[in-house]
Amino acid sequence: MTDPIRVTVWGENVHEDRDETVRKLYPDTMHETIASALRDKLGQDVVVRTAWLQQDEHGLTEEVLAETDVLTWWGHAAHDQVDDAVVERVQRHVLSGMGLIALHSAHFSKIFIKLMGTTCSLDWRAENDRELIWTVAAGHPIARGIPHPLVIEREEMYGELFDIPQPDELVFVSSFSGGEVFRSGCCYRRGQGRVFYFRPGDQEFPTYHHSDVQQVIANAVGWAAPVVPRQLPEVHHRGETGWFERG
Repeated sequence: MTDPIRVTVWGENVHEDRDETVRKLYPDTMHETIASALRDKLGQDVVVRTAWLQQDEHGLTEEVLAETDVLTWWGHAAHDQVDDAVVERVQRHVLSGMGLIALHSAHFSKIFIKLMGTTCSLDWRAENDRELIWTVAAGHPIARGIPHPLVIEREEMYGELFDIPQPDELVFVSSFSGGEVFRSGCCYRRGQGRVFYFRPGDQEFPTYHHSDVQQVIANAVGWAAPVVPRQLPEVHHRGETGWFERG
């Protein structure tokens, strides 16, 4: 029997506090909705905790991250309020092997921009677009059990150009009722860690109650979890020549 994957679901927790429309959609907060979905989808295969912006060190202490196999991240209105020291800490854990799942507007989070090394800019429109999420990597574990296409009747539009590095694996692309397309499921490897960006999830829509969206995130947790002991890559001095022959 394998140990359960330890997941920390991080949420900004700003819209839930200030916007009545968001409170109605997510009375238990967005991060707890995602956490509850992971517990439901993955059962005994996961242990899930939540953390949020307003906690000390944003809930992402060294101890919490050391006990986290996969971190999910949702932010939007307060990217600039995330402490740079915490971002550096999260990056170090990703490079050491912790998985990161960046959700929706987390494309503009400090940690995602830092890991991508680009602006992560895009086009957008918030007018109740229908989103069709098409699988373009048949057989990929993140796409397991996901309909083709996955239909979200009402969502914010994100459109190209999305200023990100070429994904190591592109799992999903989205099309919208306005005709736009977007790379909506992108896999990366950074150091020893795996990173997945998943597009849907604007706070004004009930997207994280959508069973298929929940399943994508659950699948991504399994994909992003480390498979070897975590270790930050380091420089090693090889020493004198002949070391291999000497054994």
